[in-house]
Amino acid sequence: MPLGRVGTYAGVQAAVRTLYADLLSEETMLEMVKAPDYDALLTRLSETVYAPLLKLDRKLLTPRRTAYQIRRRLAQVYPKLIRLTPDPGRELVLGLWRLFDVANLKAALRGIEYGAGWEQVRYLLFPMEANTSVTPGILQAMVKTGSIPAALPLLKQTPYYQTLQHALSRYQKENSLFPLEAALDLDYRLDLWNTIESLPEPDRKSGLRLLGTVLDLDNLLWAIRYRVYHHLSAQEIVNYTIAQGYRLRKQHILTIAQGGDIAAVVAEAYPQLVLPEGLADPSGKALETLELTMQRYIVLLCRQTFLGQPFHLGLPLAYLLLCEHEINDLTAVIEAKAAHFPQNMLGRVLHTITPPQEEAWG
Repeated sequence: MPLGRVGTYAGVQAAVRTLYADLLSEETMLEMVKAPDYDALLTRLSETVYAPLLKLDRKLLTPRRTAYQIRRRLAQVYPKLIRLTPDPGRELVLGLWRLFDVANLKAALRGIEYGAGWEQVRYLLFPMEANTSVTPGILQAMVKTGSIPAALPLLKQTPYYQTLQHALSRYQKENSLFPLEAALDLDYRLDLWNTIESLPEPDRKSGLRLLGTVLDLDNLLWAIRYRVYHHLSAQEIVNYTIAQGYRLRKQHILTIAQGGDIAAVVAEAYPQLVLPEGLADPSGKALETLELTMQRYIVLLCRQTFLGQPFHLGLPLAYLLLCEHEINDLTAVIEAKAAHFPQNMLGRVLHTITPPQEEAWG
């Protein structure tokens, strides 16, 4: 590896290795799953790196508030890694962070659509104060308008205004949030893809291996859901998906859109995956299993990144994806304990607990 890249990535390499050591082990996650109730889960969670985020009066730590508090971990680590990652790789880390801008906007739009107040919406958001154009103040003001057409002008100084304004007429015509949410998702992922493609080697290679796989997963699931649940036409499915892909090609999407064999498409693009039964004519269960399989594959790719060569963009990307998966899993455990969900079922749906047969994936 050139000495210049070693020096350039030395700072972020050291920071990421330290942060990586604080991720919860599979053993610790299993302890969370086996906690007898929500209070026991909180006690165990307070013994981890999330402890400083949970130093609130116990009465305030409702499941929704606890899930919000642990999401603050992302708000701690992202600004640090954005600052330490050298250009031009920093732009991709910033692009990954923008996913939570999009998630927050969608939460605010849903709150407006269903008449929720700010106190109901605020703890569903990702805490974002730095490196964001959609501040909590903007989101609060949007929710307070009580009307999506009235809320959108508040986004004029952000990258999302034109996208949402363009989709507004279809929202009004169909009386559905789908056009707004789909436009946000598609525009964000196209921008992320373009950022990856603009990077020089080997940063581009790192971005494709990790985020290219993430984008493939999104694109694949969109195409399947648009066909199976939304019954969109082939042309609409193509229009609402990304033409580019890492292993998933435009022809793959077209095959799905035209009613082709879904299992064959996935097997061709990702032959290393063990596919669920029933994928040729997917039910909700088969689709959920496919998503879980691919999410676990992404987690495995991220973990493998830390076993390879140091001093490259893949390390901060892999850590941030792992941190997000960990928080998503913890949120699922929190909600399950609060709802008294059987623990023997919970362990089967988490991304960071890897079944033994998946350890051989390459």
